[in-house]
Amino acid sequence: MLSDVTPSPAGPPPRIGLLGTGPWAHRTHAPALAAHTGSEFAGVWGRRPEAAAELADTYGVKVYEDPDALFADCDAVAFALPPDVQAPLAVRAAAAGCHLLLDKPVATTAREARAVADAAARHGIASVVFLTLRFAEPTAGWVAEQAARPGWFTAAAHWLGAVFPPDGTPSAYAASPWRKAKGGLWDVGPHALSVLIPILGEVTAVSATRGPSDVVQLALRHASGAASSAVLSLGAPRAAAGVGLELRGTEGVHTLPGWSDVPGAYGRALDALLTAARTGTPDPCGAEFGARLTEILVEAEAQLPT
Repeated sequence: MLSDVTPSPAGPPPRIGLLGTGPWAHRTHAPALAAHTGSEFAGVWGRRPEAAAELADTYGVKVYEDPDALFADCDAVAFALPPDVQAPLAVRAAAAGCHLLLDKPVATTAREARAVADAAARHGIASVVFLTLRFAEPTAGWVAEQAARPGWFTAAAHWLGAVFPPDGTPSAYAASPWRKAKGGLWDVGPHALSVLIPILGEVTAVSATRGPSDVVQLALRHASGAASSAVLSLGAPRAAAGVGLELRGTEGVHTLPGWSDVPGAYGRALDALLTAARTGTPDPCGAEFGARLTEILVEAEAQLPT
């Protein structure tokens, strides 16, 4: 049974710590944690102590020099770290009894992703991977609606980011070595898969090819029998950047709606984590799902030329 972090009427709210100090931590994680009315933003740890101190001071919370001290003081922790830094720290946090609000991908190796999922199960803690389309509105409701419809035949998704555009003027998120090394397959691939899988079913086969820049095209077969594709990149020209997903089946053509409120979506992901902790019912976007996404991406990457 997952431990209950929901406060009693007379008790304190659950304490949430943040690990990470990069652009996403500043723009999404920290504002959402500070604004959340059902929990207390307790503190910040980062690999750069001066950046952690600056972020903690902005929100009037404690800065931690040691992640294990943060784990000891918190009921749950949120991650805004590169995947291969996140994974071993998440295992330590789970062992300390902290519920996990993870970033995607959980890890970039199947072994490390599986270690996170196994640690969450072994220590009886709740976990949620923040997959934007599964928590933003109206996309979250749209995914649930389409998952309930029968007769899907095929789907085509694209997520073309301009983090490293050809004109050489990178975005604020370009100062990220892991994104530069792993590209769109790993950074935005989890988003596309997080929508395709609940609607079309588990991925039973995957093939991958490479296009210009860091473009990767996935061809997927699903347990339902449907086929889908996903085109992924962080190196698209700014004029060509965008996100879309189209479903086709016996009930016609349905298109993913737009969304914008990412901090709000992050707050709903925290709601989902606290609900899973209270009820003992694992969230569909938990660490187990995150591990499966990593396994699919590892299989796809192995097919690409270096």
